[in-house]
Amino acid sequence: MNSLVFLVPIALVLGAVALASFFWSMKSGQYEDLDGAGERVLSDEDRPIVDRPARHDPVRGGQE
Repeated sequence: MNSLVFLVPIALVLGAVALASFFWSMKSGQYEDLDGAGERVLSDEDRPIVDRPARHDPVRGGQE
């Protein structure tokens, strides 16, 4: 029974922290666009890969 004296306030504080973080995330717009990233994958554009010229590496004395 003595442990409830400590566990109940800890549970209430953790619940309040979770509720506050949920309201903060709602206020800051974390849940506004849930489908955007999933739809961006489907609208993939096929762009050609640009070839980059090889760089000279002075430490190795050659090209990468």
